[in-house]
Amino acid sequence: MAKRKTKYVCHECGYESAKWMGKCPGCNNWNTFIEEIEVTGGRHKQSFQTGARSVGKPEKITSIETKEEPRITTTMKEFNRVLGGGIVPGSLVLIGGDPGIGKSTLLLQISSHLADKQLPVLYISGEESTKQTKLRADRLGVKSGLLYVLAETNLMDIANQIEAVKPSFVVIDSIQTIFREEVSSAPGSVSQVRECTSELMKLAKTNGIPIFIVGHVTKEGAIAGPRLLEHMVDAVLYFEGERHHTYRILRGVKNRFGSTNEMGIFEMKEEGLREVLNPSEIFLEERSQGAAGSTVVASMEGTRPVLVEIQALISPTAFGNPRRMATGVDHNRVPLLMAVLEKRVGLMLQNQDAYIKVAGGVKLDEPAIDLAIAVSIASSFRDQPTKPDDIFIGEVGLTGEIRRVSRIEQRVQEAAKLGFKRVICPKNNLDGWTTPDNIEVIGVNSVQEALNLGVSR
Repeated sequence: MAKRKTKYVCHECGYESAKWMGKCPGCNNWNTFIEEIEVTGGRHKQSFQTGARSVGKPEKITSIETKEEPRITTTMKEFNRVLGGGIVPGSLVLIGGDPGIGKSTLLLQISSHLADKQLPVLYISGEESTKQTKLRADRLGVKSGLLYVLAETNLMDIANQIEAVKPSFVVIDSIQTIFREEVSSAPGSVSQVRECTSELMKLAKTNGIPIFIVGHVTKEGAIAGPRLLEHMVDAVLYFEGERHHTYRILRGVKNRFGSTNEMGIFEMKEEGLREVLNPSEIFLEERSQGAAGSTVVASMEGTRPVLVEIQALISPTAFGNPRRMATGVDHNRVPLLMAVLEKRVGLMLQNQDAYIKVAGGVKLDEPAIDLAIAVSIASSFRDQPTKPDDIFIGEVGLTGEIRRVSRIEQRVQEAAKLGFKRVICPKNNLDGWTTPDNIEVIGVNSVQEALNLGVSR
């Protein structure tokens, strides 16, 4: 006979306890425990795995034969880029983002592209009816006959329909609405999300079907539910951007089949998302000419160089402790670079407020942007603009030296393609390659040399 047992589960990390606690011992967060009822001693959980169970045996790694897995490519090159070249059969991918950012629109467009290639697609919506999904499809111009739509939240029925339709691609929108009957807690709880994701992973691996699941996000921007959810899936994609702006960024934060540094740019139109193939032009189209504190850097986003504008505003402080604020870059990097400018260049910045921003809403985290930030700070402090056709690339050390960066050839070629005339980069990066004819590349060894070239006194 089934027994009902009450337990408390942390919805941040999945830690279980027999009693309620204010602070979770697992993740040290407060007020994160949710009461759940566990049924024990009843019928066993039903497994959705089909076919005879096979027991594997250890093999020598030298005797294992490998082959290149064929990927399913879509007509969206930006989407393929973020996934590492396309969709891997049998993969489980989690995509998250703020409400209304365009997650369902993106996946419905991807489903339409695959269905147009004669691949059956099953789109399962737990939040909208089939008629509501059809209205969105009409707006996006989706008319493929191989795109099947199902409004269902029961995992057992979803598994049965997947077995019946045998699709080549499945979308679950969203995982927080799916429930399993054997788990007594409400849909969206820690236990339901964990169990449903585990069964979907078995379905994907057993049948070789790629499954995309949509996940809600918390107010901090993280995927709702336990962190275990991100560890279970093969790839985690974040859809970023402001709902009131047209540009969206698809970023991979975990990918077992490709790089996690790739980024895809999309523009939200009335007829759906349109990929932006040259994001550098988008990020630089509103740049002010002759403005102090503005520089351009060539940053690598995965395998693609992207030119972005870094802006700095330095002004005398009205407080005892000057403010240091940064948007789009690590805020700890700003006081570090300001300390280097004070000690190695002689700029008196200790009584100045500093505000740093990456234009366009892009987040940069590679060391190659250090020189551009330092030049922006010096330009704003001296109120002297940099030349509008200059690019600054380089990592700044604590002794004021400029250290080499990776993939300098691609960065310089991207700058030359967009019409920039001069690149100021580390001197150690000048050997072993040929610079383009229509751009001048100048190597520097220190921050002082870069400022002498880029910012006049």
